[in-house]
Formats: sequence, structure tokens, C-alpha cells
Amino acid sequence: MVVTSLDFDRPGRQQGFLQVPYSHDLGGWANVMIPCTVIARGRGPTVLVLGGNHGDEYQGQVAIMKLARELDPSRINGRLILIPSLNLPAARAATRLSPLDGMNMNRAFPGEAEGTVTSQIAHYLRTVLFPISDAVIDIHSGGRSMEFIPCAHMHLVPDLDQRRRMYEAMLAWGTDFCFIYADIAGSGLLPVEAENQGKTVVTTELGGGECIPASVHRIAQSGLRNVLIHLGVLKGRVIPRPKPPVLIQALSREDYLLAPESGIFEVAVELGARVRKGQTVGWIHHLERPDRAPEQIVAAGSGRLITMRAPCLTRQGDCVAVIAKQVRPGDILRA
Repeated sequence: MVVTSLDFDRPGRQQGFLQVPYSHDLGGWANVMIPCTVIARGRGPTVLVLGGNHGDEYQGQVAIMKLARELDPSRINGRLILIPSLNLPAARAATRLSPLDGMNMNRAFPGEAEGTVTSQIAHYLRTVLFPISDAVIDIHSGGRSMEFIPCAHMHLVPDLDQRRRMYEAMLAWGTDFCFIYADIAGSGLLPVEAENQGKTVVTTELGGGECIPASVHRIAQSGLRNVLIHLGVLKGRVIPRPKPPVLIQALSREDYLLAPESGIFEVAVELGARVRKGQTVGWIHHLERPDRAPEQIVAAGSGRLITMRAPCLTRQGDCVAVIAKQVRPGDILRA
């Protein structure tokens, strides 16, 4: 159902759209038009770069739009496919989920060819764009719900060669922290689908919230270019970090701290700070019963506070903090 006028095999620069059928009350034959830039030149890898998987995460959207406008095709070895706002309806609405069908793009795989808009996009990625790509870069932040220490991150895929490729690409982003994470909120993830197809997958969590500091935009933009150089699709020299990043991982459900009650979340430690097992990370204050003592949020293990809830107002079951344990490269690269 998704169509495009773009010719992915044509050399040079093309600007076009992925057109997804969507009928609404005032548009019986309407389409959702997702901007896409293709830049191809010579032999080399194909790298698919995605932003706006969640609509309220704008760091990657800005970085990809700037790259698409500024990049000289003569600097390409291979092919770049750039989609700055994959979940365009959500990006317009500043929401995590699509306002058209209520779906989470990052939980929509494998998708359906004749499903809802989000499901159709997922199906197109799985069947058309992932198969022609060697690497997939999916740029995330915490959006309006979470605030992260800026970090590149990855899954521990079972194939050790693929894991090594992903690890090296993660390091190339140049963030101070690199994060190994697990999925505790369901299946159908975009990165997992790309990983299952054997791709080198690079993902990030670059801050969060609605106010993005200039420093985070710089990390998004410089890191993206550095990874593209590392992958061999962009000419240039990889800029090494002056010192190794802090490697951390959160692979157990107990590392992800959930609110036991609804209320106002008060964080007790700074992002990136060391946390001891049993330490109070924050409190949930009760709006309707201010006379009650707040609920303590206690770390189940020692590590670093890698992310915290951004809005103070919190519902029972919301993730309010993640404590990630520091690890060594050997812990990541061996089976």
C-alpha cells in the first residue's frame, strides 16, 4: 500500500515522500506524506537513518534534516536513506504515539501491508527498506516522558560478530555513556526487527523533555556524522573520544523502577550519579493526601541513574528511574 516516486537505485540526490493511504472525514483519497531523502554515489554500504520513531523526540529529526540539506553527494560512498520524521503524524502532534491510530511505531512490527498507517509503515520498513540496508540508525531520546543522560545504546544480540559491529558503531557516536538495555515494555520493536535481519543497528537516547539544550543537539549531529564515517558511507576521519565512555547496562526488570502509586515524583539524585543498592532515588508525593508520608522509590541494585521521569505528575506503573550497572567491554562482547 505504501508507494514512492523515489528510485533507490538512482545515483545522486533525490527528495521525495513515502505515501501511505489514509482516508479521513475531509479527505477520502488522502495520503500521509513522509519526507525521505536518498543520496547515492558509487559503491559502498547502504545506511538507513531514522528519526521521529516517536513523534515527541526531536533531536534526531533536526539532525537528519540538517544532514539531508547540507550533505554534498560527492562525500558519499554508497547510499544514504534519510527519514527525519518516520512517525510524521505524531511529530506534528508532539506525541509519542500516532494520533491517527494510537499505535506506537516502536511496537508495530512486523506490521501489516493493509493495516493502519503505523502498521503499513512498519511493514514497508521490514519488507523494503531493511532488506536493502546494511545498517540502520534509529535516533531516540526520552521525549516528553523521560530525561536521559545522552547515550548511544544497543541490545545484546546473540550473534557475536553482529554484536561487535553494533558495539563499535555505538562507541563511534562519542557519547560519555554507552548503554546496554533490555525491553520490558513489550515486543515488536523496530531495532529488534532490523537486528533479526542481521543489520548493524545503532540507537540512542539523547536527553529528553521538550526543551533540548544546544549541547544535546551538538551530540546528535556530530555523533550521527561520526557513525556514518565509521560505517564507511560518508567520507572523512572518525573523531575518537579523548577517553573511553562509561559502559552501563540494565538487563533486569528490577533495574527499571516503577511508580507504586500515582502522585508527584521528586527525584533525589542527579542524572549520571552513582546510586547504592537500597538508596532512595526519589519519592511519590500524594496529591489528595498531603498528610501521608511520600512513597519511597528505592534502588534494587547499585549503579548509575541513567534516566528519570521528566513530568513530575506520575501515574501508578510509570517508569520513574532506571539504575544501570557499570560493565567492561569484555562483559558485552563475549557470549
